[in-house]
Amino acid sequence: MARQTIDVSKLIDEGETGVFIKRLVIITFLLVIADGFDISSIGFAIPGIMKDFAITDPSIAGRMIAASLVGVLVGSPLFGWVGDRFGRKAAIISSCLLFGVLTWVTVFATNATQILALRFLAGLGIGGLLPNVTALISELAPARYRAAIIILTFTGVALGGALPGVVAATLVGKHGWQVIFHVGGALPVLVSLLCVWMLPESVKYLVVRGKGGEEVAKALARMDAVQPVSADATFVVANENRPEGFAFGELFRGPLAVLTPLLWLLFIANLMGYFFLLGWTPAVLQAAKIDPSKAALAGVLLQFGGVFAGLLMFWFRLMERHGILPVVFFFALAVPTVAGIGYAAVAQNEALVFVLQFVAGVCCLGVQFSINALSGILYPTAVRSSGSGTALGIGRLGSIVGPVLGGVLISQQLPTDKLYAYAAMPFAVGCLATLVMMRFYKRQGLS
Repeated sequence: MARQTIDVSKLIDEGETGVFIKRLVIITFLLVIADGFDISSIGFAIPGIMKDFAITDPSIAGRMIAASLVGVLVGSPLFGWVGDRFGRKAAIISSCLLFGVLTWVTVFATNATQILALRFLAGLGIGGLLPNVTALISELAPARYRAAIIILTFTGVALGGALPGVVAATLVGKHGWQVIFHVGGALPVLVSLLCVWMLPESVKYLVVRGKGGEEVAKALARMDAVQPVSADATFVVANENRPEGFAFGELFRGPLAVLTPLLWLLFIANLMGYFFLLGWTPAVLQAAKIDPSKAALAGVLLQFGGVFAGLLMFWFRLMERHGILPVVFFFALAVPTVAGIGYAAVAQNEALVFVLQFVAGVCCLGVQFSINALSGILYPTAVRSSGSGTALGIGRLGSIVGPVLGGVLISQQLPTDKLYAYAAMPFAVGCLATLVMMRFYKRQGLS
């Protein structure tokens, strides 16, 4: 009697969002909050560090902030490979433990050099988390909710990024800057331990890697929306073969030869503009005679705009319904919005500055959530973590270059309105690149 052949991708893609998926969303949301907290924690600790270590050169503080971003650039593709080789769950837990422990160890640093080294090493783990979370959700969520669930989960980045500010405002005065890293270290360690119990492995990964039928059947049994299957069945993932080993060229096979470079360009362009806004807006607005407390509020509104964008895209399932058209829309809207911040600041129109900052957050993080989801959809299972990790890593070039170029432009004492006009340019480039991408995206059969 012939063994039954079961396409697990069809079972998962046509499944429902039951308790299993809701539990997956909760645990990955906690992971992403921990990631967002740690990547932004150094910025809130810098004032106390500079005071305690008698640092007077602002460039040293800049290098400490950049160190974790450089670590992310390296860690994203590195742990992407780990996820494709050893499993999504192993990569997620190990990367989370890595940056949790190293963030906590930062408490005991005695000079700027130690902090710089620890932030770089922690950045390796921070960078490794998101591509594997993206891959795991992409391989376990039903197709009609996949992008929406990824986007909902990634709103945790914006939420987590705002939490160090709360810790700094309420606890640093009494306990010192070290308390930020106590919290930033404990959170990912606790969540990673929770993952040992709660986090499932990708069933598609198990099949593509040739794991035993009993292991695959047990994994499917835990998915409450999937009917029980026999361990004696032959499990396959449609149109995918077991890899002999990771080859970088797989990221450029067929239509991916165009889609992969375009995806990288979208990451670089968006993160360049976003990190300029994130890093320089408070200082630039203060220079334009906006009250310092209100300038700081403008920075917070950028994050809140991102949370709103994520909830909007999740609720209306914009990518499932419209493909990558929302990316074009957000990029296009970002151009006049970001340019308008400068004009509003020059006109001393604080209310308009706040509105435009919020809308800029909607646009920047709306794009980022969308292309994070896209990086999990474009690639086959065998190289999904590597594809997503490489895109996230290369995109970090934009997050480093954006603030540096901003500093160069600011040093030239450009008028505020012209400065923000320049800051809008990466979004215009991203919009044009997305329009080109749409044609090849459709050819891939994804919209």
